[in-house]
Amino acid sequence: MSQTAPVNIYTHARDIISALTAAEEVIHSSGFDDKLHFLLRLRASQMNGCAYCVKMHTAEARKVGETNERLDRVIVWRHVPDFTAREKAAFAWVEAMTECDDRTDFGALRAALREHFSEEEIATMTTVAAMINMWNRIQVSQH
Repeated sequence: MSQTAPVNIYTHARDIISALTAAEEVIHSSGFDDKLHFLLRLRASQMNGCAYCVKMHTAEARKVGETNERLDRVIVWRHVPDFTAREKAAFAWVEAMTECDDRTDFGALRAALREHFSEEEIATMTTVAAMINMWNRIQVSQH
C-alpha cells in the first residue's frame, strides 16, 4: 500500500461510523423538514467541495420533491428570489456553521432563525450542520 493512499475510515473505524450513522437516524426521525434538511446538507457540501455529497444530497432533495430549478440555484441563494426568508435564514446559519469565521454575528443569525423556527428546530439544524461538515471531511479525506 502506498504511503499516500487514503485510509478507509469505513473499514478501520466501523464502530465510530456505526455510531455516527445512528445519530443521523435520530436526526432524520426528528420531524425536521426533509426538503430543507437536504438543501442545507447540499449547501454545506458545496462549500466543502465534497462532490460525492453534492451528488447524494441533490438526489435526496429531488426524491422529496425539490425542483431542479431551485437545486441549480442553491449556490447563489442570496441573489435569487427562489428561496423563502425562512430558507435563507437556515442557509445563513449552515454557512456560518461551515465557515466558522470569528467575525460572524451569531446573535443576529439566531435572531433571524427565531423568526421562522422553534428552539428544537434550531437545535436540530445545528446538528444537521455539524454532521454534514463531519461527513464532508471524511469524504474529502478519501480524495
